[in-house]
Amino acid sequence: MMSEARNHYLTDFARVVDLLPGSGVPWLGRLRKSALDVFAQRGFPTRHDEEWKYTSVAAFEKQAFRSTIESRSSAGAAALVDRFAEGSASDHVLVFHNGRYAPWLSSVGTLPAGVKLASLADTLDVAPEVLEPYLANEEQATAFGALNAAFMADGAYVHLKRGTVLEAPVHLLFISTEEGGANHARNIIVAEEGAQATIIEHYAGLDGAVYFTNVVTRIFAAANAAVAHHKLQQEASGAFHVAGIHALQQRDSRLESHSFSLGATLARNDITTAFEAPGCDAILNGLYLVGGQQHVDHHTRIDHRQPNGTSREHYRGVLDGQSHAVFNGKVVVQPGAQKTNAYQANHNLLLSRDAEIDTKPELEIYADDVKCNHGATVGQLDETQLFYLRSRGIDEVVARSLLVHAFAHDVIERIRVASLRSRLEQILLTRLPKEGGIGQEERLGEL
Repeated sequence: MMSEARNHYLTDFARVVDLLPGSGVPWLGRLRKSALDVFAQRGFPTRHDEEWKYTSVAAFEKQAFRSTIESRSSAGAAALVDRFAEGSASDHVLVFHNGRYAPWLSSVGTLPAGVKLASLADTLDVAPEVLEPYLANEEQATAFGALNAAFMADGAYVHLKRGTVLEAPVHLLFISTEEGGANHARNIIVAEEGAQATIIEHYAGLDGAVYFTNVVTRIFAAANAAVAHHKLQQEASGAFHVAGIHALQQRDSRLESHSFSLGATLARNDITTAFEAPGCDAILNGLYLVGGQQHVDHHTRIDHRQPNGTSREHYRGVLDGQSHAVFNGKVVVQPGAQKTNAYQANHNLLLSRDAEIDTKPELEIYADDVKCNHGATVGQLDETQLFYLRSRGIDEVVARSLLVHAFAHDVIERIRVASLRSRLEQILLTRLPKEGGIGQEERLGEL
C-alpha cells in the first residue's frame, strides 16, 4: 500500500510538471518520469534501511510540503540577503529565493573568459542540450535524490573551460521564506581540464518558518582540475534539510569539500566522490554544531577506483541539549587501486548527558599495497585541561568555552576563504556558553 506521504508528492508532481523548466524536452521528460518511478517504488526510507538506521524521517512525513515553483512572493527576501550575504568576499553572488533564481537580489561581477555562471532553469529552457551530459542517465541512489531529479526546477550552473581560473569565490545563497514550501534545487559544477574554482553553497531561511530543502549538487572535475566546495547550512530551526553532494574526479584532479551543519530540525548530508582515474586527491572536512532536539546526519563515501589516490577526512561535532548526530564515513579501495593513501577521523564532543552520537567509520579494502587508517572518538570536555585553565584564574564557564572553541576551530581553520572562516568563527563564538548576560565572544577577546 502506498503511504500517504508518498502519494502526496506524486500528486504534487502532477500539479506542477508542466511548469517545470524544460518541460517540453524529451530526454528531460524521460529523466523526470524515471526518477518519479524510482521514488514511487521506494518511498521514503525507514530505519530498516541500513543507510537510515539512526535517522528517522517520520516527523518529516507528517508534513505536506508543496513545490514552490509557482511562488512569486519576495516578502522578507531582501532582509535575509542582507543578513546572510553580508561580509561575503565574493564578487559573484547568486541568490535563489524559495528555490528560484532571483536576479534582482543577485550580484554577478565581471567574469573571466571561459566561465559560465547561470541559472539552471534558464539553461534548461534556452539550451538544455548543454546539460544533458550531466543529467541524463543519472542513477538514483536515494529516494530523496530521485525526488530531486523529478522536481528540480532551478539552481546554479557553473562551467569553467579548460585552464580557466576563477579567483573570486562563487557564493550561491539559497533563502527560504515560504511556510510549507518544498525547494528542490539542483546545482551543476563543471571544471574542465586544469580549471580552478571555489564555490560557497549557503542555505538559510526565515526564522520560525517550516519548510523543506531537498538539494543535489553534482561536481565534475576533469584532469588536473581543482574545485574547493564549501557548504554552510544555516536553515531555520523548523526546517528539514536533505542534501547530496556527489563528485566525479578524473586524473590528478583535486576536490576540497567543507561541510558545516548548524541549523534545521533535521539535516541529512550525503557526500561522495569517486576517483575515475589515477592520481586523484580529495579532502573532506566537516563540522556540526547542534543543540536542543536537532538531528544531523552525515554520510560520506570516498571511492578509490584507481591507483595513486589520496584522501583525507576530518569531521568534528559539538552536541548539546538533547541533540543527536550521526556520522557514517566509508572509504572503499577497489581492486587495482594500489598505492592508495587514505585517512579518516571523526571526533565528537558531548556537552550534555542527553546528547547522543552514532559514529561509524568504515574501511573496505580490496587491494594490498595501500596505506589506510581511520578512527573515531566520543567524549566530554577533558577534566585535566579544564583544571589547568581553572588553576590559572580562568572561571569555569570561560574555561569550558575555550576548550569547545579550540575543538571546533580545528576544522574552521582549514578553510582558505578568509570571509567564510571569519563568519564561522563568529557563529561559533555566539554558540558558546554565556555568563551574566555577557557573550563569551567578549570574554574570550579579553584573554
